[in-house]
Amino acid sequence: MTVRAAPRDLSGTHLWLVMMKAHRALQRLAIQSVESFEVGLSEFGVLEMLLHKGPQPVNEIGRRIGLTSGAITAAVDRLESCELVAREAHPTDRRTRVVRLTAAGRVRATRVFAGHKRAMDSTARGLSGDERATLIQLLKKLGTSVEELGETEIRRVGQQLRAKGTI
Repeated sequence: MTVRAAPRDLSGTHLWLVMMKAHRALQRLAIQSVESFEVGLSEFGVLEMLLHKGPQPVNEIGRRIGLTSGAITAAVDRLESCELVAREAHPTDRRTRVVRLTAAGRVRATRVFAGHKRAMDSTARGLSGDERATLIQLLKKLGTSVEELGETEIRRVGQQLRAKGTI
């Protein structure tokens, strides 16, 4: 008697569930990693961005790392109180403040990011380099297609399903 394997679920819902579970697992380890360096996630985001992008306007930092105006202000305040960042006037816009790493901030950011990178590399060790490259490429492709689809299309599909009485 031959036992057939159950059909694979290739639905968008199953894809989302698998990605959600993987994200949760990675996020848990990422948070542990960042917090092991006695840095909060918001502060880590600010330090990482300034380390890799150089001085940035406060509002641009918040936009790029997904923090509200209040959250970015609080994160920069905490880093400034530790003398890891400094706020300066924008060279051409008097309404804008630019945040930069101090010398001590650059040393701290470099150490924290290097340690976090080692931790994240360790979490991905279950995939070969080629598999990581493929996964990155596919996730970017998925993200781009979802962005192109947009909220309007999602709403339209929901309305169609409601009209048919499916949901």
